[in-house]
Order: sequence, then C-alpha cells, then structure tokens
Amino acid sequence: MPRLTSLSHGGGCGCKIAPGVLSDILKTSGAAGIVPPELLVGIETADDAAVYRLNDDQALVATTDFFMPIVDDPYEFGRIAATNALSDVYAMGGRPIMALALVAMPVNQLPLDVIGAILRGGQDVCRAAGIPIAGGHTIDSVEPIYGLVAMGLVHPDRVRRNAGARSGDVLVLGKPLGVGVYSAALKKEQLQDVHYREMIANTTRLNTPGPLLAELPGVHAITDVTGFGLAGHGLEMARGAGATVQIDWARVPLLPGVADLAAAGFVTGASGRNWAGYGEGVRLADGLPATAQALATDPQTSGGLLVACAPNCVQDVLTIFEREGFGQAAVIGGVQAGPARLELR
Repeated sequence: MPRLTSLSHGGGCGCKIAPGVLSDILKTSGAAGIVPPELLVGIETADDAAVYRLNDDQALVATTDFFMPIVDDPYEFGRIAATNALSDVYAMGGRPIMALALVAMPVNQLPLDVIGAILRGGQDVCRAAGIPIAGGHTIDSVEPIYGLVAMGLVHPDRVRRNAGARSGDVLVLGKPLGVGVYSAALKKEQLQDVHYREMIANTTRLNTPGPLLAELPGVHAITDVTGFGLAGHGLEMARGAGATVQIDWARVPLLPGVADLAAAGFVTGASGRNWAGYGEGVRLADGLPATAQALATDPQTSGGLLVACAPNCVQDVLTIFEREGFGQAAVIGGVQAGPARLELR
C-alpha cells in the first residue's frame, strides 16, 4: 500500500488556498449573498464558523473543514482531521452537537480497511467530544480527503468572534506552534519518533476551553490558529478590531525541536504562500531569529486557540487552559490602538 502522504500534493491545513488567492476569488464570487438578520456571523471577517440565531437562548454554529493526509497512519489521520474540524465550533464559544462526515478516497488504491480506519479515527474523536457522526457524503477521488461538517450551539450573548479584540487586551495562545514544520520533516522521513508523538498529541487535543472561555465577560475575541499560521490569524484579529496586534516572539511556545528543524530547512511551501498573501500587513522587528517569519506563517493543523482578553482576566484564562490539559498555554502579546496590522517583535 502507498504511504497516505504520497497520494496527496499537500497535507493538513497546509492544503488551504493561499490567503491572497482566496481573497481574490471571494471578491469575484458574489459571496456575500443573502444576509438575514438572524445570521450573527457570516463571511465578513473571515471568522471560524457561521453563527445563526435560533431564539433568544440558542444560536447554531456551523462549519466545515477537510483536507488531505498529514500523516501516514490512517487512524491518526482521521483523528487529526476530526479534531481540526470541531475546533472551529469551540473557537466561536460553542459546544458541538453533531457532525457529518466528508469522505473522498481513491478506492482503487487504498484497501477498504485503511479507509475504515480513517473513519474510525474520526468517530473516536467525535465520541470523545460527546457527539454523533449522523451522516455524510462519500465520493471516489484521486487524492484521499477526510473531514467533517460540524455543528454546535452557543448562547447568542456568548458568541466570541475573531473581530472583538479591544485596545489594551492581552493575547493568550493555547497550543505551541510547529505542526507544519513537523509535517515537512515527516514527509522527508526526517521526523524523530518523539516529535511524531508530540505532533499527534498536539493535533488530536480538542479545543474544549473555547466555551468555558466564552463564559468570561473579559474574553473579547477568540480564534483558532490553523492554515494561515499565527501571523495570518493574528492579522485577521487586528483587522477585525481595527487595532494593532503585537506578538512578543520570545514568549510564543514552540513544539520541541521545531526551531532546529526550521533552521535546517524543514518549512512548508504554504508558509511562503502565506507570507506572499498577507506579509504587507505584518511588521517584523529587527533582531528576530532568522526563522521567525517562517514559524509565524507556519500552517497549523488543529492549532490552538488565540484569545484576546482584558488584563484582569488573564489568570482566569490560563487557569481554564491548564484545567483542560493545555499546560503550554502562554501570554504572547497584546492589542494596542493603532493601524490594523500585526507587529512581531
């Protein structure tokens, strides 16, 4: 059987269409369409999911995410893809209620038990999240693709957007960076076993702090860091707030060994495409490590939550992360009045 990653031209959230290209596509697509008053969150700020008010106490969170293999183990691929898809519900402050599977497989190249293992991985993650996979759709495809349509519920007053950050807020990141670097090394068979285990643990950890964080009045914005990297999603937060997001690079947590791997050239092509797409909105301070740009734009698959909160709320945010098993969560910067850009210093 061929390696799963050999059947695809990209993997994980590194498969995303480059941000600049995506922006151009949306400009010509007439994507705005109908915007009913019940639609609390749509496409206007490139947020993590759509949110539709059902009544005074409930809003539906709806999202979808799918991609090609980032690892060769089919079961782990299924787990990673499902965890990543559910993350967008958590990032809006919602709790998942059910999912639908999206399955596209080269059925003439992959044994049926391998395809079954991918689906079983997704099922196990949804079981851990307490939700069913209630249906889905399958097609015969040239490349293996798996993901979910994920739905959740949130109180309309507790929706947390990527656009709600305020001047004076503190930024907290829930997971360390470096998944894209790990995946680049894995594809070239240069990733150590200990780092592979770190990669699996990081990408299959559900972002369960999301709805707990949304209960805190001092939490003003939440997004999850995925395919556009920390810099890209931080820039979306800055543009949504009309403010400057400042990130202190020395405080950003990295997965073990990632800095050395990046210095050795294990960087994804998506990192360069990300920079080409939004680099004009990012200011890099003098004296940063040579790898800072590559790591800030490194595409994260099933990455961590990025939280903007009032200073007096920081300890409560860190406590929730710690209690939910996110021991590497860290304060990484803040939000200041100024032009809508990201500053890496």
